[in-house]
Amino acid sequence: MQTVSENRAFGGVQGVYRHAAQTTGCEMTFGLYLPPQAKRQPVPLLWYLSGLTCTHENAMTKAHAQEHAARHGLAVVFPDTSPRGDGVADDPAYDLGQGAGFYVNATQAPWAAHFQMWEYIATELPRVLMANFPLKEDRQAITGHSMGGHGALTLAMRLPGRFASVSAFAPIANPSASDWGRKQFAAYLGADESAWAGHDATLLMREAGFAGPVLIDQGGADQFLDLLRPEALAEAMAARRQPGVFRMQAGYDHSYFFVASFMADHIAFHAQALGQ
Repeated sequence: MQTVSENRAFGGVQGVYRHAAQTTGCEMTFGLYLPPQAKRQPVPLLWYLSGLTCTHENAMTKAHAQEHAARHGLAVVFPDTSPRGDGVADDPAYDLGQGAGFYVNATQAPWAAHFQMWEYIATELPRVLMANFPLKEDRQAITGHSMGGHGALTLAMRLPGRFASVSAFAPIANPSASDWGRKQFAAYLGADESAWAGHDATLLMREAGFAGPVLIDQGGADQFLDLLRPEALAEAMAARRQPGVFRMQAGYDHSYFFVASFMADHIAFHAQALGQ
C-alpha cells in the first residue's frame, strides 16, 4: 500500500492511499480520516460511498465530515466509485463506466474484467483497512450520496450484522425502475432483471429491511427527483415499519452543499448507533 498524502485535520489525519486491488485488477485509491482518538486506541469506522462522476476526493474535500468525525471519535473511509486506468473499460457517457461503478459485480463484457465494486467494498477494502489502520472491525456504519446512497443501503441490507446503522443522502432509491439503474444494470449485469433485485434498495427494504436504524435525507428541490424515486423507498420503509427516519429537506438540491448541511446529523446518528 502506498501513502499518497497525509494532512493534519481537526487533530487527526486525513490520508490518501493507493493499493493494487485483486478484485478490480487495477490500482485503487481511497481516502481515510483517522480522528485524534485513533492515536490511543482503535476506533469505529464509517463508510462514505460517493456518487456518479466522483472519485475518493469529492466527499473528502466537500462533505465537511472530518470535524464531526473528530468530535465523535469516528474514522471515515472514502473509497473510489469505480476501477480506473488505461486498461479499464469506459464509456463516453458520464453515468456508465469509470466513475459509475454502481457498487455491483459486473458479469457482462467488457465490464466484468474490472468492475467488481461490490466485492471490493464488501470484502477486499475492509481487509486492507483492518490490516493497516487502528480500526474496530466489529463497529462499522455506512452512508453515501446518490449512487453511493444506493450502494450504502444495498450493502447494509445484504450484509446483515456488518453495519450498526445506515444512512443516505438523496439515494438512487429504486434503480430497477429508473433510468439511473436500468441502463447500468443492463450493461453490467445483463438483461435478466431478476439479477438486479439484490441491488435495489426499495426491493430489499420490502423483502428484508435492515436490522438497525436508518436515516434518509432527500432535498426537496433536487433536480434529479424523478430519477432517484425517493417516494418508493419511503413507501417501502413505511410498509415494513422499518425503524428509521425519512426527511424531505425543503429547498435543498443534489449538490455537496446539501450533503455538507446535514453531515453533522448523519455522523451523530451513526456515532449513537456505534456507542460513541
